[in-house]
Amino acid sequence: MPTRTARTAWTGTLEQGSGKVELTSSKVGTYDVSFPKRAADDADGTTSPEELIAAAHSACYAMQLSALIGRAGGTPQALDVQADVDLGPDPAGGFRLTGIRLTVRGEVDGLDADGFEKVANEAKAACPVSKALTGVEISLDAALES
Repeated sequence: MPTRTARTAWTGTLEQGSGKVELTSSKVGTYDVSFPKRAADDADGTTSPEELIAAAHSACYAMQLSALIGRAGGTPQALDVQADVDLGPDPAGGFRLTGIRLTVRGEVDGLDADGFEKVANEAKAACPVSKALTGVEISLDAALES
């Protein structure tokens, strides 16, 4: 399996500095980051480590869930996965990820609601990004759509 790479060029202090995150392996883009915007309610055109983790987690989870639906005898028609990653204070000092909420809505042939919920929970545990984030509480809201 390949190694994927991203890099960040940062200038200045935490509070006044800023950086650019480059998605090096895919070459799909370079994105601005700054701590003040990371901690603000409005990201105002910048990304953050938390948003990048959310993107990685939602994509990984969707792939894992799709595989498990197939193994359970279902056929995924559409999966809509959202990951919300929270940043908060760390009691030991600084900041930490305080929680991740995965929300998935699926259109799936061949599985009922209970079967979908079962594989959705299995995917949460089996997704490689979930495994990497075991120090963070991850919740799941999974439901089939009509």
